[in-house]
Order: sequence, then C-alpha cells, then structure tokens
Amino acid sequence: MTWEDMLPLLWEGSKETAYMVGVSTAVTAVGGLLLGVLLVLTDRGGLLAARPVNALLGLVVNIGRSLPFIILLVAVIPFTRAVVGTTIGTTAAIVPLTIGAIPFYARIVETAIREVDPGVVAAARAMGASRTAIVVKVLLREARPGLVAGLTITLVALVGYSAMAGAVGGGGLGDLAIRYGYQRFETEVMIATVVLLVVFVQLTQSFGDWVARRLSHR
Repeated sequence: MTWEDMLPLLWEGSKETAYMVGVSTAVTAVGGLLLGVLLVLTDRGGLLAARPVNALLGLVVNIGRSLPFIILLVAVIPFTRAVVGTTIGTTAAIVPLTIGAIPFYARIVETAIREVDPGVVAAARAMGASRTAIVVKVLLREARPGLVAGLTITLVALVGYSAMAGAVGGGGLGDLAIRYGYQRFETEVMIATVVLLVVFVQLTQSFGDWVARRLSHR
C-alpha cells in the first residue's frame, strides 16, 4: 500500500479515535467526578454519611473496574443498541468506553479528594460553610492537581480502550490496524497506527502533566 492510499485511511482513523476518546472523556469526567465525590461524602465521617449507600456505590465501582474491557464490550451490547440503535461504529463504541472508564476515574477522584487536608475542611465547617460550598470550594478546589492528573491517566487508558473497540467494529485507528495491519498483513499500516497512537498518548500526557503542575503551584 502506498502513502497516497494510506494517508486518507490514517486521517479518517485518527478523526474517529479523537471523536471516541474526546466524547468518552467528557462524559467520564462528569460521571466519574460525581461518583467519586459521592463515594467520599457517603463514607463514614463524610458530609452525607450513609454506609449502605457507600457500600452499594463501592460495589458498583469495583464490578466496573474488575471487568476486562474486551468482555465489557460484548456484555453491554444490548444496552448499547438500546441507547444508540446500533452496536457498530464510533458512536456505538462511546457507550462501553464510558461505562468502562467512569468507575476507573471515580476511584481516582475519591483518592484525590481524600488527600485534601482535613484541617481545611474542618476550618470551612467552623466558618459555617454549606455542604455544597465545602465540596465545590474546598474539596474539589484543593484536589484539582490530582483530578487533572487522574483525568489524564483516564484519557490515556481510553486511547487503549478505543483501540480494542476496533476489534468489534468500533472504528478508529484500532479498527484500521486490525483490518489492514493484521488481516491483510499491511505492516506499514500497523506501524503507522502504532506511531500515531504513541504520539497522541505522549502529547496528552505531557499536556496533562503541565496543567497539573500549574494547578499545584497556585
């Protein structure tokens, strides 16, 4: 395969991967943040202490994290079809990508928030701050470097997940590598997709690390 034939395929695969990872990351950031905050708030000593709720949320998160993504892809096929009307394509791949990433990021959010100095929270409570103010202006604000670093790790993991989604017709660079690099023995295509994925991950990690450092210096 010549470069003239390969470049349009690589461009289209890159756009599909960026679309899948971008939308999945946005939804995961919201869902994982909410779930992670709830895990902290409902734990013993939390602002909304409720052990049964915390145990249920923890169970859901642990189940979601324990399933290998390739199995999750198949397991959620009925749900994916119900949500987007199909199980093939980049839009369909976003559903399992998000379901797999939210529990992952939720645990990172929980860890980042737990590292906030309890004294800061106690001072805010002593000053009469509401629960919402404590969560938004104290916990989330103080945990920002960890939250950004965790989201970067999650985004990188989603790149790997998106490549696996190509095994079941999810599109993107993973699908390109399987159809051309593996099934048709086009070694050049395989190498090119690997290089693009490595570059994307390196740029994402570098940018995430830079943002986290900026936030930690404030």
